[in-house]
Amino acid sequence: MTTPRPATELSADEARRLSLRAQGFLGAPPRRAGVRGILRHLGAIQLDTISVLARSHELVPYARLGAVGRKTVENAYWRDTHAFEYWSHAACILPIEEWPHFAFRRRAYRNRPHWNHELPDGAYDEVIKQLRAEGPLTATELGGAKKTNDWWDWSGSKVAVERALMYGEVVCVERRGWKRVYDLAERAVPDALLHDELDDTECLRRLVRLAGQALGVGTRADIADYHRLKGEQVDAVIADSGLVPVTVEGWGKPAWADPAALETPPRGRHRTTLLSPFDSLIWERARTERIFGFTHRLEAYVPKQKRVYGYFAMPVLAGGRLVGRVDPAREGRTLVAKQVTLDGAKAVPAVAQALAEAATWVDCTDVRVELVDAPDLREPLVKELARILA
Repeated sequence: MTTPRPATELSADEARRLSLRAQGFLGAPPRRAGVRGILRHLGAIQLDTISVLARSHELVPYARLGAVGRKTVENAYWRDTHAFEYWSHAACILPIEEWPHFAFRRRAYRNRPHWNHELPDGAYDEVIKQLRAEGPLTATELGGAKKTNDWWDWSGSKVAVERALMYGEVVCVERRGWKRVYDLAERAVPDALLHDELDDTECLRRLVRLAGQALGVGTRADIADYHRLKGEQVDAVIADSGLVPVTVEGWGKPAWADPAALETPPRGRHRTTLLSPFDSLIWERARTERIFGFTHRLEAYVPKQKRVYGYFAMPVLAGGRLVGRVDPAREGRTLVAKQVTLDGAKAVPAVAQALAEAATWVDCTDVRVELVDAPDLREPLVKELARILA
């Protein structure tokens, strides 16, 4: 693919602020629209099993909106056929309007020749029949999720309903106690959206455009990663996506931007907050390093003795920068900062504020600081926390 000559040059600072606005941190519109507005604005909110302060899909709107109630978050996602769960960046909550855009992925699953789990004869039809008669249902209600206690040893009904989910005949319409709740797509998806009419090229073109809008500005790899597309899929459609080529100071790679984002400079300030490691602002490690000069790595699956920053280290966003990390835990009504990394003494007030607000949100009345990477900053951090919580 021949990349058109960029017409716009952005400084590193401009690219960072464009990214913050595109991700819903600067500017009022998505915040005024609440949790649903955040979901539509981002286009994908990643799900994950880990819950320390809260689950990641709750932390994402919290970071942008503040102390929105956790029940309010769940209702905003799942009530009134507003969203569905599907494979995007990973398992993600997606706005229901994006259902047609994933027709290319549903077709690919239908044509997939090999699977990790064998589908027993008759199981697929039986699951569809049961959902039609009794749905929405969890895998347990469909006959059991597992044959044994081994996580990978799925039952026939679980294999069948997950296959139907990938094919698009079944939809995950909510999470109940972290279990997927399945229903037939014909019931869960509005009629106007329930189709696979878009060809693969049009699906990809739309997803590339939406990824560019959600990022503000990004490289080919950034844009591909947002919905886990292949680089060559991005290459095939980016010229017709509506995104415009730009150069960004220090990036050293071609980039594309949302033209609407270039029309006005980002303005405003944002909350000081803890970020989920799965937040789309920072979920791609190379992009986070490029934009913020900040090394971010989820270490939950790293052996304990090899962890540098902690099990679920949450970056702290303040003043448009990432100024530290906190690895949190909870003991009763105490939020425990097991390990804190600070970008110097100047980060102390921001990290204290982020910890105090998060504690209040999860109904903790106290914060205990354990290990701080710079031991001489532990006492100032503790004092600042005491001042805020007093």
